[in-house]
Amino acid sequence: MDFIDLKTQYRELRDSINARIQKVLDHGQFILGPEVAELEQRLARHVRAKHCVTCGSGTDALQIALMAIGLKPGDEVITPPFTFVATVEMIVLLGAKPVFVDVEPDTCNLDVRLLEAAITPRTRAIMPVALYGQPADMDEINAVAAQRGIPVIEDAAQSFGASYKGRRSCALSTIGATSFFPSKPLGCYGEGGAVFTDDDALATAMREIRHHGQERRYHHTRLGINGRMDTLQCAVLLAKLERFDWEIERRLAIGRRYDELLAGLEPSVRTVKVRPDRTSVYAQYTIVSDDRDALAKVLGAEGIPTAVHYPVALHHQPAYAALSAGEAYPVSEQLGRRVLSLPMHPYLDEATQARIARTVRASQRQQGR
Repeated sequence: MDFIDLKTQYRELRDSINARIQKVLDHGQFILGPEVAELEQRLARHVRAKHCVTCGSGTDALQIALMAIGLKPGDEVITPPFTFVATVEMIVLLGAKPVFVDVEPDTCNLDVRLLEAAITPRTRAIMPVALYGQPADMDEINAVAAQRGIPVIEDAAQSFGASYKGRRSCALSTIGATSFFPSKPLGCYGEGGAVFTDDDALATAMREIRHHGQERRYHHTRLGINGRMDTLQCAVLLAKLERFDWEIERRLAIGRRYDELLAGLEPSVRTVKVRPDRTSVYAQYTIVSDDRDALAKVLGAEGIPTAVHYPVALHHQPAYAALSAGEAYPVSEQLGRRVLSLPMHPYLDEATQARIARTVRASQRQQGR
């Protein structure tokens, strides 16, 4: 059993993917070839954002976004500690300080009730994470930020294709940043990412930053990076976009079915909740278990792969612990000990899904729960 089945997806899209790749091999424009602009136009239309700028990875997307808003050493960026390390990594690499706000126990996303207390005169940005594929409470976050003129960057690395109150993730704030890592809901065959905005000046800045700060060839107007997404990866995504809407619908249906199959196991096992005003694209389908390791062992013995996203909150990671010494984020800490992700992809059939759920249920009966 595959945790994420990219092989079946390739078989379904083989002709289109191969044709797109062959076209790039034929024209030979491997950097900033015509597929890059074509993909940016397609992605912007999908998200309903004015501008899309592709880049080399989801991590690059966060760095480019933070550089575009003018983040400087000594500035602060508010973000949750329960996320992948790249969220905080880019803040620290740019000389700024991450200020952590704990997450909600049911959605695992930033708890907006704790946001205002974390804002200081040095706050330069708020960066909520759309964890596991579900956007955070973006309207509430934007409202708090707008009162103080603080830009909001949505870390949407896991939520491309999700919606919030009828709007698409990546178009919910000042800047949206996403990833096209192969395992993501829309993934290429290497590294890739993109940033989105409706702001013309920010779009210009991000486009220049991703290409060594160039306004035009050999004329560098700002500090930049080598953050370009290569043409071959763009070609792969253009092919995958042909059935991405269908894959989103499949993810929604599979997520709902998991919810139904795993209902009634609380409190020993519960699902991550999706708010009724938004959708999740389930970059991971994650449950919360009182005995995560025992459950993973039972599933593994039945040939069912699992993963943990993420076992150690960032304020406890050795590289970042000194930045929040003595501070506690109890929900993030508890979730790190209890979350477990189950197989999730658009090609997961009902029989396999039912088998996974039966095994989870059987493990709870064995433990007398």
